[in-house]
Amino acid sequence: MPVSPMLNCRPDQTPLRILREKLTADPSRVVLRPFHLAWQERVVEASRAALLVRDILGLDEDRAEAELDTVWKDFSERHWQIGRIFDERFAEIAEDLALDEGGISPVKRRLIGAYFCHEYSYAAAALMNPSIVPHPDQSGLARNQQRFVMSMRAVGEGHISSIAFREGIIGPGGDFRLWPQSGPAMAGVPDDWHDLGPDHPTMVHRQPDSPISNSVLFPVTEAQRNGLEDLRLVQFTHDDGSKEYLGTYTAYSGHSIRSELLRTKDFASFCLAPLSGRAARNKGMALFPRKVGGRFLIVGRQDGKNITLLASDRLTDWDDEGIPLLSPAFPWEFVQMGNCGSPIECDEGWILLTHGVGAMRKYSLGAALLDRDDPSRVLGRTACPILSAAESDREGYVPNVVYTCGALRVGDELFIPYGISDSAIGFATATIPDLLRLMI
Repeated sequence: MPVSPMLNCRPDQTPLRILREKLTADPSRVVLRPFHLAWQERVVEASRAALLVRDILGLDEDRAEAELDTVWKDFSERHWQIGRIFDERFAEIAEDLALDEGGISPVKRRLIGAYFCHEYSYAAAALMNPSIVPHPDQSGLARNQQRFVMSMRAVGEGHISSIAFREGIIGPGGDFRLWPQSGPAMAGVPDDWHDLGPDHPTMVHRQPDSPISNSVLFPVTEAQRNGLEDLRLVQFTHDDGSKEYLGTYTAYSGHSIRSELLRTKDFASFCLAPLSGRAARNKGMALFPRKVGGRFLIVGRQDGKNITLLASDRLTDWDDEGIPLLSPAFPWEFVQMGNCGSPIECDEGWILLTHGVGAMRKYSLGAALLDRDDPSRVLGRTACPILSAAESDREGYVPNVVYTCGALRVGDELFIPYGISDSAIGFATATIPDLLRLMI
């Protein structure tokens, strides 16, 4: 593609309309979490746990009841079903330490569970890098309205990333509202804490009576220990017409990364599974919402600089080296390029939102149009950014960054939630015709 050296980009060229709503970090949003024994030295941790249980069992019944009352007064109004969570945590500890449960009173059981839980402020540091899909329930809506589920990367203590969700309704012209987060947040729970192997799928379910907007998915395996990062959700249509929500994300152990796949049909239970193959060792993989040419397709960044198109016959195996799709062509993307979520199908082809990094590590958003039948053919791309960090959006944990992990098509418009400087989330809309007109 020829590039004019005289091209000048102006902020007023953007087709996006920036909406007023913003989501920011909120340290008041806390969940109850257990200690994860499998993440620590088992012998030392088991010894410490046994000593702690011994001390609790050594309390007389009145003192134990008084201590539990204090816990109840401090925390029962901050969490749902706190007694059930303490009871379940006690059962896990009893199994780990082979306790004789018959001689332990209900008060001490619940107190032991409380000692092996703690509060965690999952979004105290940042909310960022959202993706968005149609909600499973689209009943009872007015014409041209659509319910959505938005995923967010939430960052809390220890800079550990988790996946949080918000539900809402979007209509024409960017008229949207988020459902309120009524009540405490609750962490998703693995089906079996004792069966969290490194290379097989893990099932996690939403807590009973906890709405999607109050649910948080935390790392549960060693490979995810330091975070679940940048989920790119898409509503995928299988060959038989059935639909499923799929999302690629980066699992970070603290020293290595790999790509994993989230699968759910209802946002009530989730399968978290590692992806295999050479391509899965890289970040930023985004699935197409259906097969193309009989194969699964992904856009990724295999070399740290360019956008690559990969194909596979299996959803979980990505050993293909891929073919180059987009390379930096304009100054605002000279450092590197990457995708900003799954391609979005329209009459003209596939719209792929991109990000580019330029001078001073400034991130900007762009877009490209891929051929509908042969997505390896690039039909057009924006020569200028459609969104760059400006004014207050430049300030944050990582300044001068705008970034999204996915947008939602609503009629002939795109609704784009985006991360602001790795600290907050903003919202924008653009019509598809306006976006296509800017492409060369």
